[in-house]
Amino acid sequence: MKKAELVFVPTPAAGHCISAIEFAKRLIHTDDRFSATILQMRSLLNPHSDIYNKSLLASETRLHLIDLPPIDNPPPHDLFLKSAEHYILLFIESYIPHVKDAITHLMSSRSSPDSVPLAGLVLDFFCLPMIDVANQLGLPSYLYFTSGAGFLGLMLSLPTRHSQIGTEFEDSDPDLELRSFVNPVPVRVLPEAVSDKHGGYAAYIKIAQRFREARGIIVNTFSELEPYAVESFADGQTPPVYTVGPVLDLGGQAHAGSDRVDRSKIMGWLDAQPKLSVVFLCFGSIGAFDAPQVREIALGLERSGHRFLWALRLPGPDGKLGGSSDGSELSEILPEGFLDRIGERGMICGWAPQMEVLAHKAIGGFVSHCGWNSILESIWNSVPMATWPMYAEQQLNAFGLVKELGLAVELRLDYRQSGGEVVVAEEIDGAIRCVMEHDSMVRKKVKEMGEMSRRAVMDGGSSSNSLGRLIADIIPID
Repeated sequence: MKKAELVFVPTPAAGHCISAIEFAKRLIHTDDRFSATILQMRSLLNPHSDIYNKSLLASETRLHLIDLPPIDNPPPHDLFLKSAEHYILLFIESYIPHVKDAITHLMSSRSSPDSVPLAGLVLDFFCLPMIDVANQLGLPSYLYFTSGAGFLGLMLSLPTRHSQIGTEFEDSDPDLELRSFVNPVPVRVLPEAVSDKHGGYAAYIKIAQRFREARGIIVNTFSELEPYAVESFADGQTPPVYTVGPVLDLGGQAHAGSDRVDRSKIMGWLDAQPKLSVVFLCFGSIGAFDAPQVREIALGLERSGHRFLWALRLPGPDGKLGGSSDGSELSEILPEGFLDRIGERGMICGWAPQMEVLAHKAIGGFVSHCGWNSILESIWNSVPMATWPMYAEQQLNAFGLVKELGLAVELRLDYRQSGGEVVVAEEIDGAIRCVMEHDSMVRKKVKEMGEMSRRAVMDGGSSSNSLGRLIADIIPID
């Protein structure tokens, strides 16, 4: 029986690494001819993520993780604050020698006739420059795209626009006609990087120009969710697109001992709440708000009258994003008397086991930053969303959810974490009331899509069949 090993190179950020590991697990569980090795770079933002990644692999005998050595001269942190995309691409490119050394060593260790050969590299979005490494070593490259098909359509369009115009987008530019969207797309909902004159736009173009060099593009979506976008890729110019989602960490394990304590408190509180009565607010691993915005969220929650679970993260004292709140400083930034007035109606935490929370019967709505993994988790659990995008491609995701798919309530579509704007309590109150409506059309649509998402990954489902086509491409039948 012919066997094959794939080497995964994910970007060292939670939403990328965990998704790549979960896809590798699905692949080897689907077909026992496969094994996989994950090359792990040092985390950009979360020093504890290495431990979490290892925990995901603990019981997998055909899935291995190699810790790459640290780089000698990482880009300066102030560059990250100026242009995150530029920083991340430079960081990844500095790892290319380590990645090449690791793969070369793997290949040399498999020189005997009965060893399992390397069948290709599976590269993350920011890791596409490593296609050169694959080419030098005679290996095919696949792109594992952790976002949706709508964003994939934007990335595939960028090189053509760049060859015609050659400059960054401006907010005053006309709406964009993208083949992956039915509706014209306002520039304000495009990723901030495409307007970034500090290297972000150049980074996106450099990455986008490599997409069509991949042997195949593996997308964490399912065809029923984004049918228009998925069908648009059958143009004869785009590499085969394999929709394999939802790829989710259904276990949602805690990251550390303190998290497990928080988990018990959170789940115990939810157990005491009525069905569909709680709105959950969570904004990702680096989504943080300053004091004026925190106060408006609190006032909006109070006005709405709904029960709530709020994962609140504050900017760290050094300007880094995503510092968790343990409650000690809350009294200084929340409206006076807020905690007393709310009492047991609400719970504020610094971290929450998101997948487990969304699966709980008490959760009736989700105010989300619209990261792609969060969107898929919400759909999987049939929880309607209110959109509050913050960074990366989240504004485009929010636009798609509201304007294209009807799966979310609009709170904001074009909010930017770096913009300094404040969303006022009245808006927040209105969106919460809307997303919590029990008989709304959005809730019905999300329930239907949630059922479709689960069927997609079952035997005979659309994503299961797509994964089968990918497997046949990697290990063709003689």
